[in-house]
Amino acid sequence: MKMTCAQIAELVGGTLSGDGAVEITGLEELVLAGAGDLTFIGDETHAKKWADSGASAALVNHGLDVEAGERVVIGVADVDLAMAKVLERFAPPVMQVEAGVHGSAVVDASAKIGAGVGIGAGCVIGPGVVIGDGAQLHANVVVMNGSAIGAGCVLWPGVVVRERCVVGEGSVLHAGVVLGADGFGYRPSPDGRGIVKIPQIGHVEIGSGVEIGANTCVDCGKFSATVIGDGCKIDNLVQIGHNVRIGRCVVIAGKTGVAGSTIIEDGVTIGGGCNIADHLMIGRGATLAGGSQLMNSIPAGEIWAGSPAQNHRVALKEHVAIRNLPEVMKKVRKYLKDLD
Repeated sequence: MKMTCAQIAELVGGTLSGDGAVEITGLEELVLAGAGDLTFIGDETHAKKWADSGASAALVNHGLDVEAGERVVIGVADVDLAMAKVLERFAPPVMQVEAGVHGSAVVDASAKIGAGVGIGAGCVIGPGVVIGDGAQLHANVVVMNGSAIGAGCVLWPGVVVRERCVVGEGSVLHAGVVLGADGFGYRPSPDGRGIVKIPQIGHVEIGSGVEIGANTCVDCGKFSATVIGDGCKIDNLVQIGHNVRIGRCVVIAGKTGVAGSTIIEDGVTIGGGCNIADHLMIGRGATLAGGSQLMNSIPAGEIWAGSPAQNHRVALKEHVAIRNLPEVMKKVRKYLKDLD
């Protein structure tokens, strides 16, 4: 793939400084880029590294002091969105499953398979399953009894969709995703000598345009459904507990765990490695910083952080106070010594 800098500037609606005829053959981060590479600069810290980069051209946020010199600079309003457009052009074709059913797949006679569906090697499609037009099921996907996969969905190798689950149109489940495993429900036995498993009879409902990362698990509801709304983006290695309800366009980064029956409203952002207790409410548009341990509900629009998590302003003040504690203790010791 090759594009000239002029073509890239036109694609991203950017302002071109330098020779528009320079050809770009690859994309790379600033410190690793070489001749023929396009890189990107989004802040002052990276702008200072431009002089030492081997890149032929850079996408740069407007307002940053980055001179083209003998190279090319393309000024843009949002460097991340601009780079996304260029990445789409340079991306290799996505691996496709040939339409039809692979000879090693097992498809129950009662399943309804839409037009143009590709079912790869080793897949198992259970009774009463419905798969919408154009869906792609890569190798070793299992879709169990009564589940429905929407049109245009992509299920990568090893995905397991348990009984009665629903996946909305255009959603993507990456390798190893499990939908509808039993929720974690147990109680001590009456005799105090064992643990009683609480039956989990619900299912999972995934909206349209959802993307779920590799090896993420979404447990079925105890009674009704665990729900993930339209447009959500969930990273790898995330655990969603039973009867959690997630609104639209929520972003959850990797290694986060959400305990049962918590409600996460529209537009929430959750950083990586968070632990979220059960039966909480995270309000519309709230943000939970990475590594937080959430034990209380978050009002709409607020930013929380820390362990235990609290409003980030309070958390920052406490962090500063803790960092200053050695110096404070030194002064206290001196004061006590002076008293003696």
